[in-house]
Amino acid sequence: MSDRLLGALTRRPVRIVLLAAVLCLPPFYLDAFWLRIGLFSMAAAIGAVGLALLTGTAGQLSLGHAFFLAVGAYGYAYLAGEPGPGLPPALAALLAVALTGAAGGLFSPVAARVKGIYLGIATLALVFLGHHVLLTADSVTGGFNGRSVPPLTLGGFTFAESDPELTVLGVPFGAEERLWFLGLALFAFTWFTARGLLRGRSGRALAALRDSETAAAVMGVDVARHRSAAFVVSSLYAGLAGVLLALSFRRVVPDYFSLVLSVDYLAMIVIGGLGSVAGATAGAVFVTALPLLMTRYADQLPLVAAPGSGEGSVGPTEAARYLYGAAIVLVLLYAPDGLHGLARRLRDRIGRGRHRAPATDPADPAGHADSAGPAGPVSSPPHPAAAARSKEHTP
Repeated sequence: MSDRLLGALTRRPVRIVLLAAVLCLPPFYLDAFWLRIGLFSMAAAIGAVGLALLTGTAGQLSLGHAFFLAVGAYGYAYLAGEPGPGLPPALAALLAVALTGAAGGLFSPVAARVKGIYLGIATLALVFLGHHVLLTADSVTGGFNGRSVPPLTLGGFTFAESDPELTVLGVPFGAEERLWFLGLALFAFTWFTARGLLRGRSGRALAALRDSETAAAVMGVDVARHRSAAFVVSSLYAGLAGVLLALSFRRVVPDYFSLVLSVDYLAMIVIGGLGSVAGATAGAVFVTALPLLMTRYADQLPLVAAPGSGEGSVGPTEAARYLYGAAIVLVLLYAPDGLHGLARRLRDRIGRGRHRAPATDPADPAGHADSAGPAGPVSSPPHPAAAARSKEHTP
């Protein structure tokens, strides 16, 4: 019975259902701080998956991911807010993602013709240009102080604090609890669409481009078109992440969407594993949650100064960057395929160990030694047929 239960639990549909059920539990047990960490991590994971498709799968270096996140975040804040068109929030969110894709499409001709470090430098210009626009276009962006973000409303349900208060199973649902389920839905959409893309014909074409453009062109892959498409798809995911970030922060400011944010996203996909959806998710959670946790527990950590205390020389944010900088070095040296590769190898090793049956004497299935007179127990040599017999696998 236990083997049947274990076999049922290891089936993919059952694992997905169990994981979804577990991810729905935090709003009922965790406070707002932990839910905010989860929200920021889910938004970062959505953006990191898009960058993993572009850099890890298609082999195109991009340092401009922060620009597309800003387009999605500010696009939603402007389209749904005042001053602005004041569109319905759901429509404004869709248009903000579409606007980000259009921005990626405008830049895609450059991505189709430039590659490597040259593309990285070209996308770097987007970050500085975008930051300048965010600071100077006061009527749209609010300038240095940014602008508030209208809450999202779907079918009369508001993903924010509202009256009357919502209570589910005796637990009051505020903004974080409501946004949690929105973030889960958006992340699930990102996960399944990205994995479907990687496993399809387009994903194989992008991987062929990364390995050898010449070989891909010989096999009939349109190099320029697939490069452009990869950039647009990555921009769409970044726009979706920007909308979720704006809803989670409730206010967007230009300084957040700087070059540092683009470097953080590169760190996510390197630590998690290039070209892997699961690896990008793991790296996003690590890079996003670490500074927040160190800020909360700074007074309990050695060599780390609490925010605003003025003591010590290293703040929690800087200490977190040092740590995941060291993590990048360790990954590049000892695990080039990142956390996802480490987890896969560990899972394979555990699976091989579980299916390995212990060798026993065929005359004594229980594995007991034979008693051989006064000399004590003496084990009998294995029969040649036993050595040639194939190992049985646990069902």
